[in-house]
Amino acid sequence: MQNFATTDPSSSPNNFGVASKFFEQLYGELRSMAQAQLRRNISSPLNTTTLVHESYLRFLNNGEIKPEDKRHFLAYASHVMRSIVVDYSRHHMAIRRGAGQIPVTLDTDSLNSIAATDEEVIKVHEGLEELAALDGRMAQIVEMRYFGGLSEGEIAGALDISIRTVQRDWEKARLLLAVALKD
Repeated sequence: MQNFATTDPSSSPNNFGVASKFFEQLYGELRSMAQAQLRRNISSPLNTTTLVHESYLRFLNNGEIKPEDKRHFLAYASHVMRSIVVDYSRHHMAIRRGAGQIPVTLDTDSLNSIAATDEEVIKVHEGLEELAALDGRMAQIVEMRYFGGLSEGEIAGALDISIRTVQRDWEKARLLLAVALKD
């Protein structure tokens, strides 16, 4: 993500402390993000603690990040959590090929009551990759809202844009993804 600088972890042995401190300070918020994500994925054996801890391990394995502030850290964390859930769904689908297709819902009002299947998670991920090729900011907004469970205000703060811009981009992204996911 563009708001973080990646460095070689061997170049500064104390750099891992920055990510660790953010994880300690924001552990409750990270758990809330993980709960929001896992609520939508009925087939996932992942639990909140596992998702947060796996995120932490990915932060360490991918090299040191230097978040500018809390907002940027949470935005990056939502991206990492998304990749964990997508990786799990891919693995799970590879095990049970041939499952039926179910339409994907991107309506966040009913999001908490509808659980996503592995197929839906993969379809949304692929649609999100197509969207990122067209408009990176819209893809970030969908990622932060759908996979990270962040509010419009939190997204606006993380991306340094207005709430109204988030709302407009969210509506456009939903329309573009609906077309992409019909196939």
